[in-house]
Amino acid sequence: MLAGTTDLYEKRKGVYPRAVDGFYRRLKWAIMAITLTIYWVTPWIRWDRGPYAPDQAVLIDLAHRRFYMFSIEIWPQEFYYVAGLLVMAGIGLFLVTSAVGRAWCGYACPQTVWTDLYQHVERFIDGDRNAQIRLAKAPWSVGKLARRLFKWGVWLAIAFATGGAWIFYFADAPTLQQAFWTGQAAPVAYATVGVLTATTFVLGGFMREQVCIYMCPWPRIQTAMLDEKSLVVTYKDWRGEKRGSVKKAAAHPGEYGDCVDCDQCVAVCPTGIDIRNGPQIGCITCALCIDACDKVMAQVGRSRGLIDYCTEDDAQAERQGAAPRPMMKSLLRPRTIAYFTVWAGIGLAMLFALGSRTRIDVAVQQDRNPIFVRLSDGAIRNAYTVKIRNMEARPRPMAVSVAGIDGATLWTDAMAREEAGATVATTVPADSVARLRVYVAAPAAGPQRADFDFVLRATDKEGGGDRETMSFERPE
Repeated sequence: MLAGTTDLYEKRKGVYPRAVDGFYRRLKWAIMAITLTIYWVTPWIRWDRGPYAPDQAVLIDLAHRRFYMFSIEIWPQEFYYVAGLLVMAGIGLFLVTSAVGRAWCGYACPQTVWTDLYQHVERFIDGDRNAQIRLAKAPWSVGKLARRLFKWGVWLAIAFATGGAWIFYFADAPTLQQAFWTGQAAPVAYATVGVLTATTFVLGGFMREQVCIYMCPWPRIQTAMLDEKSLVVTYKDWRGEKRGSVKKAAAHPGEYGDCVDCDQCVAVCPTGIDIRNGPQIGCITCALCIDACDKVMAQVGRSRGLIDYCTEDDAQAERQGAAPRPMMKSLLRPRTIAYFTVWAGIGLAMLFALGSRTRIDVAVQQDRNPIFVRLSDGAIRNAYTVKIRNMEARPRPMAVSVAGIDGATLWTDAMAREEAGATVATTVPADSVARLRVYVAAPAAGPQRADFDFVLRATDKEGGGDRETMSFERPE
């Protein structure tokens, strides 16, 4: 750096979190186990949809433009269901943030989950915090290189399993797995696994807290959703200051607070911050500092909660001598109830729409060149392209008829005019769209333009149908 210049960037300081046990640590263990199990196991769950549809419970079938989730099947024209899920996810984040701050970041965010997993692997191989610091400062040796290579190898295996699991959501998992290991999978599968393996390895193993502090936009966005009634991890300085050891507090009664300045809250923090300095962008609300502080308070015979979840309003009340308020009372307030009501309302509306949606529909387009043709018997013929969509996982027999034109008959390209009748029968394959060229003939006497309905009816025992209004054109 040139003389007289200022370095605007601070070199990263390694973060080596100490192992801790407590309620919130066990909660993180449980959520990690649940989320990782869901991620890795879901593509292998089978779901019987009959002989004409895939039997993978959750499948994003891009080739056939379908999305399957257990008994739910989403077609391209039903993408609004996916949009609804995204809206619910967004409102859910608003709800969680307004209620308990960055709890999503601290417990369920993929970056947090995989970083936490990597840190446990590191702790198992290199030892706890002090051992990791000593190893990091030690000169390179055969032993240090062996530990590093072993640790990186385990990280890489986890990253590979992460990238490998992702591609199984987009194709039949057993089939794709066999094709992948035999070199017969599509190039995009190998590229996807490679990219996700590299990003998981780098972000979870080396960048860690830098992703949360510098790369992720959520810490900046969340500040707009926090208010004085939001629960956040708080150091109760009115109780903890002035800091001092147990011996100092015993020697000078009333001069020192409950904080013994042990720095355990800093040692266990996965982002390396000191919560005693107040709210910071690096705090992901994982609450491990609460576990560490509660343990120390128990050891020195003082009440827990020096660091705890607390709202700004409650903090002000406690400063003035009020008793701590139960956490559940802080969660139930108009803002969180409003978010939950909207979130639940969208979910219920989507469930109702899914339950009441039709599984067959018809779309019709009139041929415009020519608009009409006069037949040899004097009747007028119009031509239409009829698309029949069958969203069931089995073939279904259908019948197409018209309503609203007296004396009308219809036939298709596969029929002779002499076979024309009141209906046209067809069978639509499972999960597909059948296209028919339908001709409609009607007497020449009548209005120049008359509206009528194409009526689609399923002729199996399940029944159902749809209709679409079109126009029949005659010469002037």
